[in-house]
Amino acid sequence: MRDAVKKIWPEIEWIKEETLKENVYKTWEDAIEQSVLSAEDLEKIPFTLLIKDCKVTFMEHKRAVVHIAVEAAKVMNKFFGEKLPINMDYLIAGSILIDVGKLLEYVMKDGKAVVGKTGKLLRHPFTGVGLAMKCNIPDEVCHMIATHSKEGNLGKRTVEGIIVHHADFISYEPLKDDTLKV
Repeated sequence: MRDAVKKIWPEIEWIKEETLKENVYKTWEDAIEQSVLSAEDLEKIPFTLLIKDCKVTFMEHKRAVVHIAVEAAKVMNKFFGEKLPINMDYLIAGSILIDVGKLLEYVMKDGKAVVGKTGKLLRHPFTGVGLAMKCNIPDEVCHMIATHSKEGNLGKRTVEGIIVHHADFISYEPLKDDTLKV
């Protein structure tokens, strides 16, 4: 299982703190083991079921979020430095884990991934936090998982959580069917 996770998530190796890195691997391994989806499926299924005929895969979206978040944090570090400290390991781990709960949200129907009972009742921020906490992911990273989506709009986000939230929507909003195209 580790090799499959390493193949789809080379960005996990960017995490410098070894215990955090190991626990991020374990979280993804646990999610895949509990899911009807395989690591290979994640490179084929659409990243969202909210966009009709979405052509962007789950892993294309997920990896884009990580890269956008990291690049945004680098720019912020360049201009703000210690005035706005950013924990890069937490930011990377959070951006990798925000959608891990989707693996418990989906079921297969007629060869396609659809939202199942768990997804309808809990949605992926909740199941993602459950998976992450089981694998000893720090609260600061679980916070990003919990608040990255609309469920987090009523609370406060950490600096890393704000960056990850916006990186996620930067790689979602322009793909929506109602995006202005000129």
